[in-house]
Amino acid sequence: MTARRVHAGTIPEPVLSLCKAIRDGGYRAWVVGGSLRDLLMRRDPKDWDLATSATPEQITALFRRVIPTGIEHGTVTVLWHGEPYEVTTLRGEGGYSDGRRPDHVYFIDDIEQDLARRDFTVNALAYDTVDDRLIDPFGGLNDMDAGLLRTVGSAEERFAEDGLRVLRAARFVAVLEFDIERHTRNGITSSLESFRKVSPERVRDEWLKTFAARVPSRGFELMRDTGILAITYPELMDQVGCEQNRYHAYDVWGHTMACMDACEQGPIHRLAGLLHDVGKPKTRELSDKTGDYTFYNHEVVGARMAEGWLKRYRFSNDERQQVVHLVRHHLVCYEDSWSDAAVRRFIKRVGLDRVPALLALARADVLAKGREVGEELAALERLQARVDSAVDQGAAFGVRDLAIGGTDVMKRLGVPPGPIIGDVLEKLLVRVLDDPALNERDRLLDAVDEIGQEMHRS
Repeated sequence: MTARRVHAGTIPEPVLSLCKAIRDGGYRAWVVGGSLRDLLMRRDPKDWDLATSATPEQITALFRRVIPTGIEHGTVTVLWHGEPYEVTTLRGEGGYSDGRRPDHVYFIDDIEQDLARRDFTVNALAYDTVDDRLIDPFGGLNDMDAGLLRTVGSAEERFAEDGLRVLRAARFVAVLEFDIERHTRNGITSSLESFRKVSPERVRDEWLKTFAARVPSRGFELMRDTGILAITYPELMDQVGCEQNRYHAYDVWGHTMACMDACEQGPIHRLAGLLHDVGKPKTRELSDKTGDYTFYNHEVVGARMAEGWLKRYRFSNDERQQVVHLVRHHLVCYEDSWSDAAVRRFIKRVGLDRVPALLALARADVLAKGREVGEELAALERLQARVDSAVDQGAAFGVRDLAIGGTDVMKRLGVPPGPIIGDVLEKLLVRVLDDPALNERDRLLDAVDEIGQEMHRS
């Protein structure tokens, strides 16, 4: 028990009424897990999970709409006031032979025994909304006040039960902005064999959640320090100690961490920040002329490396394409000497819809150099202004923006559908990028004739 109280007014009314309905049915119910932790930390809880002394069958008999979402592990979903709530029977667990799930569970009637199977003390809390009683058998509130992440009981045992817990530790260190208790940190290093059993999908999901932290590098520094990262993405470890040139204050790893933290457009954008320089260690060379390091084509090499890893870790096609595109094009070397046509070609190469994310990554990349970068940031702002101006002028950036289409080309050349049509349209676009005034129907049709003659001669 503790002087700190959970005020019922901070818990949504449907959650309170659901707990009361379970109590009125002759059973007990507690708010548990991350929702309670976040509530106590004055964070915004996302999902409300309940633990109960009732069995799944008893809960099913109590309520009209119940979904057996994980009934083999004691979990059902109760549809209450139009919202789904996971309700899990108090349980103990058998061994974890696969390092992922318990071999079997058995139902119990002791909330403290149920909390004893949870991963970290700040997650091993329960609140009885009817009796207004907070249950904290493992010092979770004290750890919360100290900003400390500690396992419930032996770290080695908790991590051996589920290998994903070592990655959850890194996520909580980042998201909750906690330090990790010494024995818990040591337990990660000695439990990496369990982590090796974790599926790529589960690793992917934890990484995406970690990117939601205010400073995700807290979690990734822990992954690096404990050996998690060497298992998940060993090529990133090559960045550690990889010295850069005079334009950077940090090694590649330090720069990468700063860039990732500076990205502000969501998890996928931060993933691109993490991977944007993955190709640098493989492309680093010492220039005989300058005596400094170069990284020629690191964006091309990095995009190829990133794509392979994203496939292995089961990111969606859309996520993979976004990240690979950002890595491939992140090196924005704008100069005020660019012509308007060069700006339009930049937009065409990158894709108009992808320019905002790319320039945001470029800003983060510049900020992460760790030195005075005011002029570089100003240059990116000038590029943004020129992009906006090109858009306002109605410039064509793709074949769909041309004043004629494929049907017009086929009629003009007297040819059937085929690759030649796309080739002609691309050639027209190149001309229009150089001279937007050409984007008129009659002028483009005349240009089709010219291109057709050139193709015939070749």
